[in-house]
Amino acid sequence: MEHSEQTGAILNEATQDNPVIDVDIVSDVMCPWCIVGYRQLEQALGQTGMGARIRWHPFELNPTMPPEGQNLSEHIQEKYGSTPEQSAQNRAQMQSLGTQLGIDFQFSADSRIVNTFAAHQLLDFALSVGQQHPLKLALFEAHFTHGRDVSKPDVLIEIAAEIGLNADDAQKVLSDGALAENVREKQKFWTERGISGVPSMIFAGKYLVTGAQGAENYAQLLTRTAQELQGEPV
Repeated sequence: MEHSEQTGAILNEATQDNPVIDVDIVSDVMCPWCIVGYRQLEQALGQTGMGARIRWHPFELNPTMPPEGQNLSEHIQEKYGSTPEQSAQNRAQMQSLGTQLGIDFQFSADSRIVNTFAAHQLLDFALSVGQQHPLKLALFEAHFTHGRDVSKPDVLIEIAAEIGLNADDAQKVLSDGALAENVREKQKFWTERGISGVPSMIFAGKYLVTGAQGAENYAQLLTRTAQELQGEPV
């Protein structure tokens, strides 16, 4: 899979033995498994000592979500047919997993799913100024830990300013919609290549894995990819 973006956040530096591997992550801020998968990838990088260049790409789990959003429990029940008891159990399991990975999932009866198209536009802008990665992580924390409504422009501008982005620039991006079509094109790029669920991670433009795969599996994939890049037998 080819991509045109050449910028991205470097996690760990390259060494003589371990190159920096491009990892493209197709993701939505509303997806708890996306931050789980990313933290597992971080663990794998620590285990292998490898570096990665991270680029986040847009995907909307709920593109028709209205501006006011929807109660999380109601949404899960409608979309997946889960009972309230199953939904509560799943959230408890997610919180336990999050604790192991340093993620503070704070689910409550008032937790909501919101529309993320504006957030993806701001992320697209942040990529152009080298701040996409910290913004993405800040959006995950804002939504899952602090329950902030990341569909609202004023909230997005606040979060952008908190990670060092210019608030006026963020406001302009969100008000003029200049990046809306660009985000739609990027979404289309990935869906046309078979991406239907997130997180989807593409290693070195070659290997696609979907879902949070766990640190051990990511470590194996990083090692295999590095060996191929260095021309070693796999």
